Amino acid sequence: MNYNKKSILDVDLKGKKVLLRCDFNVPMADGVITDDTRITASLPTIQYILDQGASIILCSHLGRPKGEYVSDQSLLPITKRLSALLERPIRMAFGDDVLGDGAKAMAAALKPGQLMMLENLRFDKREEENDPGFAQELASLADIFVFDAFGVCHRAHASTAGVAAYLPSVCGFLIEAELQGIGGALDAPKRPLVAVLGGAKVGDKIGVIDNLIEKADTLIIGGGMSYTFIKAIGGSIGHSLLDKDHVDYAADVMNRATKRGVKVLLPEDTVTAADFAPDAEPETYPSWRIPADRMGMDIGERTRVIFADEIRRAGTVIWNGPLGVFEFPAFSFGTRAIAEAMAECKGKTVIGGGDSVAAVKQYGLEKRITHISTGGGASLKLMEGKELPGIACLIDRE
Repeated sequence: MNYNKKSILDVDLKGKKVLLRCDFNVPMADGVITDDTRITASLPTIQYILDQGASIILCSHLGRPKGEYVSDQSLLPITKRLSALLERPIRMAFGDDVLGDGAKAMAAALKPGQLMMLENLRFDKREEENDPGFAQELASLADIFVFDAFGVCHRAHASTAGVAAYLPSVCGFLIEAELQGIGGALDAPKRPLVAVLGGAKVGDKIGVIDNLIEKADTLIIGGGMSYTFIKAIGGSIGHSLLDKDHVDYAADVMNRATKRGVKVLLPEDTVTAADFAPDAEPETYPSWRIPADRMGMDIGERTRVIFADEIRRAGTVIWNGPLGVFEFPAFSFGTRAIAEAMAECKGKTVIGGGDSVAAVKQYGLEKRITHISTGGGASLKLMEGKELPGIACLIDRE
């Protein structure tokens, strides 16, 4: 996949109407936004476009209304919050008709420096169907399309891939950062490239593992998925999490890594518990000799040192997935050790979305990481090296 795409820095925006696809799918409770991170993350792109003398037609989805109007999934609260952050008015044709006459008239009347918001795109079932007619209607509102919604770039929807067939299409600053962060880390890394994978199931990360085996110098495997690998090489894992369907796959990964000269690091010691509970008594055992009545909950102290040393020496590190049950304080030390090693590494450090992001923020280390991805599923697809519809449709840089 080509990660070198044109951005808003490469096109003339003066006097243009810009259709800007953002990711405003924020958590809500009783009509109130509980976390506006995705809204604030869009501000640099929005402000730059306005500063160039353009007008903006903002669009996004919220929740899963499944093609029907759902009042508590309207983008009106997001519009109000964004208006307050920008300190300027934002027009909106809210209601059940996403591209009704009111919305089209509002878009036609926009002048440079003005903004409007379309209603939740998923109120229209044609959005998720990537309906060409709906995409063409969206495109007819504007002169240029800017895609800046990384969280949905792996979806071939009308507002991600479809509209690009009818308008010149470039990325915003968020997408550009993701492409340079994850894409750059994998395609042109400073060596050694160390990949850290945690999380629950091996089956969830097959595409990522297959891609990393071809690119990484060291593959560190922890978290629940590590027990499947330990089982594959003959270890006793008690009643730790086991992905039974992928034990043979794990063994094959180890063989492929050996043939390619890729170092694979598995936990040498494991912090265990008798029950999956925050107040369970932790006991540490060698990872290949976990008692039958106990389960692995975190990497042990010796493993933390080994993994952290490998990370600190890296030229590039990419991390996805916690190394233990970090939600329970007694079993959070492994994930914290990885986060701290990432922060101390002098190379390029990339967090590939998911719970790893929550962990880094929980420990207050996010400002010491080179790049933190904003998308979960999209991050994994990018780490797999797969073509992403919302990215592939953008204009390539020469």
